[in-house]
Amino acid sequence: MRDLWDWTVRAYANEGVQAACLNLQDSADQDIPLLLWAAWCARTGRPLDSETLDAAVDLTRAWREQAIAPLRAVRRKLTTRQTDLDDAAREAVRTQVKAAELAAERALLQGLADQSPSASGAPGDLMTALAATSRAWSPRVPRALLQTLAERLPA
Repeated sequence: MRDLWDWTVRAYANEGVQAACLNLQDSADQDIPLLLWAAWCARTGRPLDSETLDAAVDLTRAWREQAIAPLRAVRRKLTTRQTDLDDAAREAVRTQVKAAELAAERALLQGLADQSPSASGAPGDLMTALAATSRAWSPRVPRALLQTLAERLPA
């Protein structure tokens, strides 16, 4: 898992990756941990077959529906100033919720890492992995947005 988590943190810190991820998440309803996992698999020579992708999507949907999406909704709600809430207290709670959301995403990545195929060769094609994963997640594949992400991810 450490390899996937470390790669994900480094990838997200690359210039333009955060914006590309948020665009994919907010405008195309893609799941970012799932896409970053697929990118890591491609970069580390871990080919994804349909069974592995299906299992990854099932795990991601469970984490997203039961933990990540509810936490994200609360965090986003707390971003907006509320007339009846003390700003400092609201921000303190928002920070705690953000940490819990990140912990849930890290747990999801741990689960994805646990079911990842072993590295078996040369790196795979990044766009092929991202598009296949996006297709497994949703019927709409936002190719231009995925290409933007692919161009910004580290080698």
